[in-house]
Parts: sequence; C-alpha cells; structure tokens
Amino acid sequence: MSQKTSTTIPCLPCESLDATVDFWQAMGFRVTYKQQSPNPYAAAHFGDFDIHFFGLKQLSPHDNFSTCLVIVTEVEQLHQKFTERLRTHLGRVPGQGFPRISRMRPGQTRFTLTDVAGNSVIFIKRGAEDEQAAEEYKKAGLSSIQRAVAVATRLRDFKNDDAAAARALDNALAREKDTTSADYARALAARIDLAVASDDTPRANQLYAQFQTMRLTKTQRCNLHREFPLLDTLN
Repeated sequence: MSQKTSTTIPCLPCESLDATVDFWQAMGFRVTYKQQSPNPYAAAHFGDFDIHFFGLKQLSPHDNFSTCLVIVTEVEQLHQKFTERLRTHLGRVPGQGFPRISRMRPGQTRFTLTDVAGNSVIFIKRGAEDEQAAEEYKKAGLSSIQRAVAVATRLRDFKNDDAAAARALDNALAREKDTTSADYARALAARIDLAVASDDTPRANQLYAQFQTMRLTKTQRCNLHREFPLLDTLN
C-alpha cells in the first residue's frame, strides 16, 4: 500500500478573522494557528482534515463564492453534530443567511455548511454515487411534473438554491392538470418541504391542506413523509 505523501488544504477568505474562527470553533474545530499581522491568517483542524482562513478586507458574505469539498465516511452523523452545535451556538438552526446549513433528507449523501464569511464547505460521503440523482432531470420518458421534481431536487440538494427549486415546482404545479395523483402529490410534498425550510408558514399550511385532500394510499402517504420529513412538522 502506497503511503500518502502530499496534502491539499483549502484556504478560504473572510473579512473578520475573529468572527470566522469563533464560528468554526463553535462547530467543534480546533484552532492550531492564528495571527493578525502582518496579515490575518488562521488554521483550523477537525477530524482528519484542515481548513485555513485569510483576511480579505471588505469581503461581503453575499459576494463570497469560495467553496471546498470534504470527503467523509459518514455524513448524517456529522450533519446532526453540526446541527446541534448551531442550535447551541445560535439558539436555532439557520437554513438561510450567514451562517447556515443545508438540510439532510433520508438517503442524501451530502450537505453544505456555510460560515459567517460566506464560505461553503460541502461534506460528501466517501464512495457516494449521487451523480445519478443530480442528473435525473435529463432522463428520457419523464413526465413534465416528474422532470420538475428532478430539477427541483438538483437545485435544492446540489446547487443549494431553494428559491429556484421553489419556482420550478410552483410553475409545474400551476401548469399540470392531468398528472397522476402520486406524481402531483410528490411535487406538492417537495414544495411544502421548501416552504417549511424557508419559514414561509402561511404557504406551507396552504399547500399542506391541499396535500391532505390528495387521494393517496396509506403506503404512498407514508413514503412521502419519509422522503420529506419536514411534512411531519405540520401534523
């Protein structure tokens, strides 16, 4: 077995080194190095990987598109750990703004943790084969509403663009009239999931009332609740 001889360490920008370091410490990272001059710089360690940070004056989180990937053996437990630490640190688990964490649905193989500086760290399960899910919308033979759900999944889970995902579903739900109940219900459940995640309670309640009137078997309804756990918060 060949021995590892090189290491790649991402170096991410931030306007406030102190605020950024404080955030990652709250997430359980250990600061191994920090300096303010001649240039702000810090190094943080977690598990078996490192992330470094450097100061960049007047960098707005909204203009920061820096991203890195971290391949891990287990994502669900790590997502739960960061979620609990966010709740302890902030008193809530933000899904929007800075910082924030993306949701983890059953079977999902990645999530994104975005810090106060706008840096997005994407944690991906080692050996995950989720390319098929990301490209599902290209599959031949999909109905228009099935394709809309696949597009929304790509935007939500792989692009972290909940707003665009919601628009794709809204357009499909308004346009479709002759779709099967099961397909329409899945699109409706996906849209409810996004409404709950964005704290749009009136929209979530309105859509959920419609969802409750759908003619579904008990198994179909249970499967949708399993796929979109946020539905359970409206019971």
